[in-house]
Amino acid sequence: MVVYRHMYAIIETGGKQYWVTPGETIKVDKINAPVGEKITIDAMWSASDKPAEGPVTKRPSAKVVLEILRQLKAPKIIVFKKRIKKAYEKTQGHRQQLTEVQIKEIQLS
Repeated sequence: MVVYRHMYAIIETGGKQYWVTPGETIKVDKINAPVGEKITIDAMWSASDKPAEGPVTKRPSAKVVLEILRQLKAPKIIVFKKRIKKAYEKTQGHRQQLTEVQIKEIQLS
């Protein structure tokens, strides 16, 4: 009996690394592309467990196909600075721009 688990990959975008599997939806730093566009990112590491390739095969050269679902903003973060005994207070807000993407497939090469 052959048991299929998953294919995995580690991708880097926006200075951060993400562990992804096909069909998964993740939020990453903003990618300048229109909604619905498919883009391809080189994987830093990937693995699959196809029966013909043995139990687990690790490949450094794989590509991950992403589809852009929507552009959005993260919740607001409040940054508050204060200097004691100096009558200094500063409040600042920040909302990070994000892109929600769906992992369509991992192409092993």
